[in-house]
Amino acid sequence: MTTNPNPGVLLYPRLRKSPFFYASQRHGVGLYSVYNHTYHPRHYGDPVGEYWALLEGVTLWDVGVERQVEITGPDAFEFTNMLVPRDLTKCKVGQCKYVFVTAEDGGIINDPVLLRLGENHFWLSLADSDVLLWAKGLAHNLGMDVRIHEPDVGPVQIQGPKSREVMAALFGESILDVPYYYAVERELDGMQVVVSRTGYTAELGYEIYLHDASRDGVRLWDAIWQAGEPHDMRVIGPCHIRRIEAGILSWGCDITYDTNPFEVGYGFEKTWMVDLEQEADFIGKAALRRIKAEGISRKLVGVEIGGPGVGSFNDGEMVDVFDVRDPKGLRIGEVTSACYSPRLERNIGYAMVPIAYEGLGTELVVHTQHGPQDAVVVEKPFLDPTKNIPKRLIRSA
Repeated sequence: MTTNPNPGVLLYPRLRKSPFFYASQRHGVGLYSVYNHTYHPRHYGDPVGEYWALLEGVTLWDVGVERQVEITGPDAFEFTNMLVPRDLTKCKVGQCKYVFVTAEDGGIINDPVLLRLGENHFWLSLADSDVLLWAKGLAHNLGMDVRIHEPDVGPVQIQGPKSREVMAALFGESILDVPYYYAVERELDGMQVVVSRTGYTAELGYEIYLHDASRDGVRLWDAIWQAGEPHDMRVIGPCHIRRIEAGILSWGCDITYDTNPFEVGYGFEKTWMVDLEQEADFIGKAALRRIKAEGISRKLVGVEIGGPGVGSFNDGEMVDVFDVRDPKGLRIGEVTSACYSPRLERNIGYAMVPIAYEGLGTELVVHTQHGPQDAVVVEKPFLDPTKNIPKRLIRSA
């Protein structure tokens, strides 16, 4: 039976369209997925070409699917600090943090970027799972004085080494002084925005969060495109090749409700993500203390996979991992994300395996779309482990 790998899009009324849907559609979307109940441009026909455009130039992304949860009110800090296992007393106003939202059993409900816009004003820029009702239910049950809602805010990403030129054209040279993982409020042609130096790439990049996005989405997109055209800006989808190279995880693939921070490399090694010594009694703290004390039975590891290229992103066709000593025997784990890296010239990815197989150099067998292939556990991230690329000072770049 033949299948159509690129079906048409039914504009189903129960699925949302981002504020930039019609603007990004002009650039020839090759494939949509659904993310946060919203149509999401997956790519524009050439994911590998998009990868090189990101590495060498400047790219524009429709990420209006990153729905925001806004938390305000007298108890907003206390509530948000309870929602995540990071210690937010260490988060300044104007700073951004990558955080987990954890459940009572230590599972990961979401891994948003948190923006602290005021002493008691937070945005959670969500990955692909529902948090709004979770947060509202917790606040109601605890009787906390907070307002939790989804504001009319839509982000776009401008990513790549030439993003600095585009941002300076839009906002002036002062925008280049924004440090990595900080945010500022700006105005652009009468539109109110928040600009953060963040992104899903580990390249130099920015996100622009637009207020009144349902009204001004297309207008913002056109302004960015006009500023980007002299720099050969290209519209692309989420670059999974680059995020896998960088060790960036994807909720729903590498992390889910059923994984905890220790299993995915945050907790033992990166204690700042799960601060069990902080005063706040965050949701899941007792469970995560128990998990840390008892240890874990499985771990998300980096893998290099032999054989022909597995494509620009593989999150479903290649799932089975076997012991190299018994390649036709019992399945021991799964590959959660993988791709062929044109720069590294090899297949790379993440695999969830029993703890006995986590050691660097451990040999495995992975069943890809090309059949069983030899694989080996390696360090992750695969490139730039200290994130020097996105952190670098750019005034003198």
